[in-house]
Amino acid sequence: MTNSITLNGNKMTSKEVLHRYLVRKLTLPEYYGNNLDALHDCLTELSEDVHLDVIHTDRILHCLDAYGEGFLAVLRDSADENTHLTVSFFPGNRD
Repeated sequence: MTNSITLNGNKMTSKEVLHRYLVRKLTLPEYYGNNLDALHDCLTELSEDVHLDVIHTDRILHCLDAYGEGFLAVLRDSADENTHLTVSFFPGNRD
């Protein structure tokens, strides 16, 4: 069974807030380094099926600019590298 998680870009207003939000939503380990490299490592090590719906990606890009682009790229790259991870992106809500 796939664990489905929605990540809401409206909640990601700064780098620090983004990583705190991810720790909570993705149940990342205590040793998570609060950076994009650490996120990539955690996502590519998943051994159970996870699907991420990332909504309000437009807001992520607006608030985080290049860091937001990097975050979305990490999600895409991690899904490409790990068959247990799938990701869908939505500029607004899923609807």
